[in-house]
Amino acid sequence: MPMNNSHLCVLKPWLAAKKLLPLTVLLLTTVFVSLPLHANTYSECLPKLQEKALAKGVPPALVSDVLGRAKPLQRVIELDRSQPEFTSTFASYLSRRVTPTRVEKGRELYKKHRSLLQRITRETGVPGHYLVAFWGLETNYGGYKGEVSTIDALFTLACDPRRSRYFSQQLIAALQLMEQENLDRERMRGSWAGALGHVQFMPSNYLQFARDGDGDGERDLWNSVEDALYSAAWFLKSIGWQKGERWGREVVLPKDFSYQLAGLKNSKSLSAWRQLGIRDVHGNHLPVLDMRAGLIIPSGHEGPAFMAYQNFKVIMGWNRSVFYAISVGHLADRIAGAGALKNPPPQDGLRLSRTTIKQVQARLSQKGFELGKPDGIFGPASRRALRQFQQAEGAIADGYIDAEVLNMLNLSSKSRRG
Repeated sequence: MPMNNSHLCVLKPWLAAKKLLPLTVLLLTTVFVSLPLHANTYSECLPKLQEKALAKGVPPALVSDVLGRAKPLQRVIELDRSQPEFTSTFASYLSRRVTPTRVEKGRELYKKHRSLLQRITRETGVPGHYLVAFWGLETNYGGYKGEVSTIDALFTLACDPRRSRYFSQQLIAALQLMEQENLDRERMRGSWAGALGHVQFMPSNYLQFARDGDGDGERDLWNSVEDALYSAAWFLKSIGWQKGERWGREVVLPKDFSYQLAGLKNSKSLSAWRQLGIRDVHGNHLPVLDMRAGLIIPSGHEGPAFMAYQNFKVIMGWNRSVFYAISVGHLADRIAGAGALKNPPPQDGLRLSRTTIKQVQARLSQKGFELGKPDGIFGPASRRALRQFQQAEGAIADGYIDAEVLNMLNLSSKSRRG
């Protein structure tokens, strides 16, 4: 990847020809200010991370001069604790990501890059409209790739106990990427979580899966759309993308449906779901196939329902959020010419704080419904526990937190509608 002397560079002594600009200039380029609190935590964490990086073969100069000057960023911790996957309703999440403007632009870009996308599909089996959908959701088709210092962001998260191991690995991978690709510190900018380029690869994925899609001999996920889309396809292929299969589909449930059957772990063949009375949104029976699928109910029994196939799980290998995976699949469908959802999610759902979700989890646990340690993230285990509670109370067991559930648990929500 070519170097640019106009880029800011904190320190890179192994490239002596680079002109160094003051650190204060770099800090003025971003609103992500250094963290003023708990300085001891970071001062104690830094030597341990440097030791790990050296053990992984990162050059000592890089460890000292780049990692040694890493600064914790308060805003990164705030964003980690308030991710929309944790706090938004499905209606809010989907409507902000699959917009008419994004659909229209996605269709335009799909046509513009048709020959490239067809070549990628022939080589990987991943259809082009899915690649464009990932591109759209990650950076609005390259419109905003992020301006946060990758080293500072990953340093902050590596020293945070919540996912320290994962982000320590990503920090070391970022340093290895700088060495392998001859990158200066200023090029290493992206999302608050350390993701990079058009399709927001984490550093470890950049190292392992980035490809030269435009044939210039370099892997540049910031400036080359060809490299970015080609790399995204190879990543999806590597984690199990099923050629010739969709991500899933919107379906209609019978009135007497048992919501205990929902969830990705309750996988059944399409033939079995057909026997339970599930139809597509046009009223047709599901096909008689052995193809496996799970049922997703993202906004309760009043909202849409989806059959999720193996490729849905592959999308979640990119981002573990169910909301994200549905959004990618739906945007891909729209880019390919499909219309809006037949049964859109209700707009008046409760937008719950993580504190309220923790309270729900704690009450369920107290009542004997196993879900693990309350953490404010309402994942599959929490939904199963809630379904069991709802069923025991004679309510519709859809695993969805609404005002009725809060009342049954003797909780009042400080949440707003959203």
